[in-house]
Amino acid sequence: MATTARLWKKLAAAQVTKTTPRVVSSGQGAYLTIGGKDYLNFCSSHYLGFAEEPRLKKAAQDAIEKYGLGTGYRTLSGTHASHVALEKAIAEFKGTEAAVCFTSAYAANASAVQTLLGKDDIVVSDQLNHASIIDAVRVAGVKNKFAYKHSDMGDLEAKLQLAQELQKTPKPDGEHPLILIITDGVFSMDGDLAKLPEIVDLAKQYDALTMVDDAHGEGVLGAGGRGVVNHFGLEGEVDIEIGSLSKAFSVMGGFVAAKQPLIDHYLMNARQRLMSIALTIPDTAALLEAVSMLGESTTLVDKLWGNVDYLKKGFVDLGFDIGHSETPIIPVMIGDEDKARAFSQRLFEEGVFASPIVFPMVPRGTARVRVIVSASFSQDDCDAGLAAFKKVNEELNATAAAA
Repeated sequence: MATTARLWKKLAAAQVTKTTPRVVSSGQGAYLTIGGKDYLNFCSSHYLGFAEEPRLKKAAQDAIEKYGLGTGYRTLSGTHASHVALEKAIAEFKGTEAAVCFTSAYAANASAVQTLLGKDDIVVSDQLNHASIIDAVRVAGVKNKFAYKHSDMGDLEAKLQLAQELQKTPKPDGEHPLILIITDGVFSMDGDLAKLPEIVDLAKQYDALTMVDDAHGEGVLGAGGRGVVNHFGLEGEVDIEIGSLSKAFSVMGGFVAAKQPLIDHYLMNARQRLMSIALTIPDTAALLEAVSMLGESTTLVDKLWGNVDYLKKGFVDLGFDIGHSETPIIPVMIGDEDKARAFSQRLFEEGVFASPIVFPMVPRGTARVRVIVSASFSQDDCDAGLAAFKKVNEELNATAAAA
């Protein structure tokens, strides 16, 4: 059989087992409309409810009326005054010297690694880091890669000792390799935090740079949602901060925040910026308004954490194991993969949309239904979600299976 014919046959066979996502016909608020019915939204990362925030919508609408929609390449005609204002606002919000925006956090991660490291440099990465970090290291072509056991500082130090030995051999240009430690700030499957103070201490001890992907910490952790670095009081101690603008900020894009010389390097050399289009005008305007709102008040962040505490207590009172979550990501542990899928499906039938997380996203035997909390939930919404979990658990006896 010809090579192309085999390809088409393989693709056709894959269609049999494909998973079709549910199609939403509403905004991303506390409820989602799917097939004409409303479902409690326990699965979106819009932590602050900004996806339907009137001020963000008005900012986008006003910007469209004034400037239109699209921009262009940042290196040609695409750097708008609003982009410059957004990057300045993000740097001030994060407490860094500067920031640069990209059209996604995925691109920001790729740029942060690829633009800084060469194939002879060294990466030391948490085993549970996001796929975008793994891909970023691959794109950079780094040959010397170490993965340390999740949040295991003893193993991190052991890997740094190996990295330090490799660092003694100069690169072809005569410079010694850089060592970059990379970690998620919030791990999205379990909701736990990186041990950032210990990581920073080890980085100083072994002359390594640090990079934190804080996609799920922006707008959530720290004073007024300033992120995991602020949460630990480590401003100025982490070399590279990556943030998402599509989760708590509910728009699109990502950014790198760092000291000015490093941001200048990215501005001049990051291919994901040089060879890609800029954020649209309405997106940029909405993001500026989101940063402004967080700077004005902690009301939404406080509301979010009130809901987090209420739901976590509710799940524990119902007998569920929620792991070691320290964030609005609550893993309701089921264990068995088929039961986790069945649990999620029954929740959906009860009007609650919460995703099953199974292998290969998590190790076998650790399947869970993941709940993501939002400031947009009322207490009645939280109670409705807990009632659905209680009902489905009584039917499926999932907590006994998990134990």
